[in-house]
Amino acid sequence: MAKVFLICGKICSGKSTYAERLRMEKKAVLLSVDEIMLALFGLYAGDKHDEYTEKIQNYLFEKSVDIIKSGINVILDWGFWSRLKRSAAREFYAVRDIECEFYYIDISDEIWKERIAHRNELVVKGEKEAYIIDGKLKEKFEDLFEVPSEEEIDVWVHS
Repeated sequence: MAKVFLICGKICSGKSTYAERLRMEKKAVLLSVDEIMLALFGLYAGDKHDEYTEKIQNYLFEKSVDIIKSGINVILDWGFWSRLKRSAAREFYAVRDIECEFYYIDISDEIWKERIAHRNELVVKGEKEAYIIDGKLKEKFEDLFEVPSEEEIDVWVHS
């Protein structure tokens, strides 16, 4: 049976780049919350951003099961920032007898800050459609992200 690969890591850590490489290697369908959010709302989901994100994630979990049951691997690219979210994802697939692998994109704080600055520069120039990560948003992400333990992760990717 096909399986699911879950990509964990901070925003701007290289998750999407790695997920795209993994997609080709594993011949998988890539499901991304950011892709759907940007397609539906652009950069302006406002106060509803977190609510919409959760609804999209729930939808993609269910859709991933359909795809996997069709014999196609799936990659979920949306961060899995908390232990609770990682645990819930594992349980979601375990009760459906679907194998899953967590990949953690590990990045140093120095490189992370450089990538955020580069991304913001591209967004300002109109060369990339993504959210600007200002100091306040960066701080929010730092507070929300829980570095996984080795027991939670199947593949540790050093970026």
